[in-house]
Amino acid sequence: MRHARAYGLVGLVGLAAIAAAVAQTTVTPVPDQAPVQVAPLAGAPEKATWGDVQRGQQLAGTCAACHGLDGNPPTPAYPRLAGMPERYVAQQLALFKSRERQSGMAAVMFPFADALSAQDMRDLGAYFQTQKPGAGIADDTPVTSGPYAGMRFFEIGEKLFRGGDASRGIPACLACHGPAGQGNPGPAYPALAGQMADYSKRRLEEYRTGTTVARDYKNFQIMAAIAKPLTDEEIGALASYLQGLHPRANDVGVAATAAAPSPARAPASPAAPAP
Repeated sequence: MRHARAYGLVGLVGLAAIAAAVAQTTVTPVPDQAPVQVAPLAGAPEKATWGDVQRGQQLAGTCAACHGLDGNPPTPAYPRLAGMPERYVAQQLALFKSRERQSGMAAVMFPFADALSAQDMRDLGAYFQTQKPGAGIADDTPVTSGPYAGMRFFEIGEKLFRGGDASRGIPACLACHGPAGQGNPGPAYPALAGQMADYSKRRLEEYRTGTTVARDYKNFQIMAAIAKPLTDEEIGALASYLQGLHPRANDVGVAATAAAPSPARAPASPAAPAP
């Protein structure tokens, strides 16, 4: 099996670009240090302000064994947290604490989440949001049969991520998660770039089942409707594409540009005579 890095940031196609613009411009930003209400826990909802990065770094030591100290996990068994929006991290931790998120390895998370206050969750989210996510390798095995024959495996995922499938009512993933998969901190949509393929695949399969115990499941319903028509092949390809998705390095092309000789300067044209 051959592999290649999946490079993000290609040209956006019409409808997807419009959807992305709408998604990004309809978010009402929350003022800095404004009190915010996190997902309801036991009893009255707790209040928290924007997270403290330094305090979050101190708390993140507990997360390091599975997720890595900087949110980049040492093995593909655990999700990547680096680069995740602060509010998304806090929201998911609250769901673990309230037992509204029970899938996958949630039972492992319960005792850790139980020990956290709402402010702890925001502080952890603030720290992980500042960390740089890594990226893995996307599967470029040629597809030899089915509707995507002739494409490379990750290209199926790239097609859905960037353009969706209007014929089946599947919007482009970038409309909510951003063209580079960096997420959207306003509505707390998660970052997807570089996420472990095994984790993304499992989560998409969970959404496709359409069942949840969450009390406020608006976002779950959005994803359930999107994932419902996806095939196993499409889910696997999306997960593979996302695993390899990463911003292009800032220094790409710099050395070549510096080494290239400057073009010869054209002689100045004589001034045109005054009319």
